[in-house]
Amino acid sequence: MEEKIAHKRLLKQHCEQVFMQRITITQQAMDDAQAAANQESKSSVGDKYETARAMSHMEKDMHARQLLAHQQDLHAIRAINVQSIYHTPAAGAFVRSTTTNFFIGAGLGKQVINGEPVIFLSPVSPLAQQLMQKKVGDEFEFKGKNRITDVY
Repeated sequence: MEEKIAHKRLLKQHCEQVFMQRITITQQAMDDAQAAANQESKSSVGDKYETARAMSHMEKDMHARQLLAHQQDLHAIRAINVQSIYHTPAAGAFVRSTTTNFFIGAGLGKQVINGEPVIFLSPVSPLAQQLMQKKVGDEFEFKGKNRITDVY
């Protein structure tokens, strides 16, 4: 049991690291866009200057939206409990099936953790919602027929 909880803690930490890395990269991109806007110098062609500044501001706004989304994702994964052993799929559960492993916590897609492929699902994703209706032994559709062999 302790081994299973440790495994889920590792998966959660991986999610947190990915989101913190995304936050850092997005913050840098925002800073770069702001610096680009600040460096635009007034040329004899005023429209070109205004267009370049507007584009830099639009880029900064786009990165600001991404930053907010990454911060929300980080907050959501931090709120997930991986200290419990689940008997049915839920947020914070690891689900092993006949062909694939899933961690319901954050929508990161397929990642390889310690040589083991794991599909990270957001708890609100359609596949996670489908899995949450199942238990060990139940079948579900994911790239063909699958059967849940373990949940914790």
